[in-house]
Amino acid sequence: MSKNKFIAQENVFDQSTLRALFKLSSQGYFDEMGGPIKIGKESNVFSVIYGGEKRVVKIYRTAASFSKMYEFMKLDPRFEHVGGGKIAIVSAWARKEFSNLLRARKEGVNVPTPYAYFKNIICMEFIGNDEPAETLQKKAPENPVAFYKKLFKEMKMLYSSRLVHTDLSEYNILNHNEEPVLIDFSQAVDFRYPNVEMFLERDVQNVVKYFVKLGVKLEWEEELKKLRG
Repeated sequence: MSKNKFIAQENVFDQSTLRALFKLSSQGYFDEMGGPIKIGKESNVFSVIYGGEKRVVKIYRTAASFSKMYEFMKLDPRFEHVGGGKIAIVSAWARKEFSNLLRARKEGVNVPTPYAYFKNIICMEFIGNDEPAETLQKKAPENPVAFYKKLFKEMKMLYSSRLVHTDLSEYNILNHNEEPVLIDFSQAVDFRYPNVEMFLERDVQNVVKYFVKLGVKLEWEEELKKLRG
């Protein structure tokens, strides 16, 4: 992708992000930018084109609450030595999500395939058909019982990878053709993290609460026991 194609993005991204996007593009991870998929407080997700197919780039805001990121990471043995200012912290946050996705994917969890990261940007698989797949919060499953059974298998595999999502809910589980896809792994921690059991319980409670509202008969304590078993 030529630098000229980034001129139209100068009012959208800061110069540091533009340079990082050009770097990933020049390395062959995508050919051109598409439109926004999700605009958030911490990050923005855009579609990109690679060989005629869609991918996505998740761009962490360099003006995001990096102090919150640092407080979360400094207790993680994998990232406890991260420092050096806000750019370094935001970059480490992106690297953390990339590594978490790789780890979950290796265990077989249905997550977007991560292709590359550079500074505050992750390039990963596009989940959807013509349009991006929607979260459970926006698109409830047609058969909640069947969907939950599939989702529980994903949660079980995630547990086997010794990762805890820490923020699992209907807001970061995609419904892609009635198949669950777990997303947003920046906060995920491994079993060595302090209070990891509290995060695991909260994840199970959030998921069970959503499906109980859809009429599925579940008890979070029992589901947690099955998850650990």
